[in-house]
Amino acid sequence: MTRRLLGIAAIIVALLLGWLLGRFALRRSADVSTASSAEGAASIPAAPSVPSTGDLTPTFVYAHNIQLRKGPDFRIYIVWIAGQMLRTKPNVNPSFDDPDSFILKIEKGVIRANIGDIGKYLNSTISNDSPLKNIDVQPAGELVKIHGTLKKVVSLPIEILGSLAATPDGLVRLHVQHISVLKVPVKGLLGTFDVKLSDLVHATNVAGVTISGNDIVFDTEKLLPPPHIRGLLTTVRVKVPDIEVIYGNASNDPTQLAQWHNFIRFRNGALNFGKLTMHNADLTMIDAANEPWFDLDLVNYQNQLVNGDTRMTAQAGLEIYMPSLKEQASRRAGQRVTLEWLKNRNTSLPPDVAKKANAH
Repeated sequence: MTRRLLGIAAIIVALLLGWLLGRFALRRSADVSTASSAEGAASIPAAPSVPSTGDLTPTFVYAHNIQLRKGPDFRIYIVWIAGQMLRTKPNVNPSFDDPDSFILKIEKGVIRANIGDIGKYLNSTISNDSPLKNIDVQPAGELVKIHGTLKKVVSLPIEILGSLAATPDGLVRLHVQHISVLKVPVKGLLGTFDVKLSDLVHATNVAGVTISGNDIVFDTEKLLPPPHIRGLLTTVRVKVPDIEVIYGNASNDPTQLAQWHNFIRFRNGALNFGKLTMHNADLTMIDAANEPWFDLDLVNYQNQLVNGDTRMTAQAGLEIYMPSLKEQASRRAGQRVTLEWLKNRNTSLPPDVAKKANAH
């Protein structure tokens, strides 16, 4: 009996030892696994909090014949430009979805703005307490004529006639040659109405517009909506129905410029559009409609991208042939591929994809 009890006790002790050793082994395995996971996680580099050196490289911009909509109330006509897209915040990539995220620094080029559009934009942006209302801007030969209503004791119709020029620091100067109120020269009315050039604009009312002697000086970077443009202005002149601005030593031969396609090209740096980020940017947007101007609306550019035809180049760049805004209503964006469609290989390709596949 004693021997039998000793055998049972030995079995119990062996089972207890096996259980303890198993627990120890499991704990050690878990510790090793945790350490291994921690080591693996440590070996994975964290997402950078700042852009890489390559991303910080300026993005070069080259464009011809672009009608660029700057917000809902203003547009400019880029005859051609060569320059850079500079980020306005160190850690934020330039983005088509945020026109304030970049500045276009023009090295050379020719840009126009419709004179009538300028008057409409000024009317839409001046404050309620601005002394000058109902602004209308018109060409007068090589000069600019501005009509408006000046609020003094009573509302007075006023007319300003001046010449345009570029300042050494890249601003636009309107040198006032003549002011008349009620079609009478101001000099004849000063005693009655005390009208001065400084009465027309207060710096607190119109950002980017100041008075200096007989000049009204416009800082277009502050005055106009984003994306903002800066550069060395060499010429500012009236070219009916526009005001034309020339940067650097840009050539302006209409016959030569007419040979180019309508496009805008981006190279180097980083560029955001929609959910995509392109590093070492290589993107060309081309006017598929071949109209006089490539109408590019930064507010609605996604519609143009979706309705366009995209090609990837051998250098991993993108070429996007984009329809005009007028064609957006007649074209429908491709439908998103659903999981149900992916589950059934017998489902037909989307019509627009099938058409391209059959063409090849």
